[in-house]
Amino acid sequence: MKVHYNWDETPDLNITPLVDIMLVLLAILMVTAPVIVYQEEISLPQGSKSATMQEDSKIEIRMDLKRNIYLKDDILTFDSFPDAFVVFANTYDKNTQVYIRADKNLKYEDVIYLLKIAKQTGFTRVSLVTDG
Repeated sequence: MKVHYNWDETPDLNITPLVDIMLVLLAILMVTAPVIVYQEEISLPQGSKSATMQEDSKIEIRMDLKRNIYLKDDILTFDSFPDAFVVFANTYDKNTQVYIRADKNLKYEDVIYLLKIAKQTGFTRVSLVTDG
């Protein structure tokens, strides 16, 4: 029995499984590539001056429910805070981190007052500290 082939037909090539496999491999590569860390031993040349990095200093401003403001070891009143803080801030770099801790039962305006004074003094990194 003889089988007759028609060589004029063009067979269809199904590339769907190939594309599926390539997409899975691409996804695996995208997930694992950022995790790969290359460790190379590099010996750096000795510099002319060896300076030690100082700790990132910070300023902490605290306000209690009676509107007393604590700045380092000083206790300031609400009205005397702006002038005292300007004098205090002259010894610090303006990139120093400023943390404001205020009682949660204070009025919103009182906390914003501290934030405004710190910003007007020139500090750019001012944060409000919360519990949580």
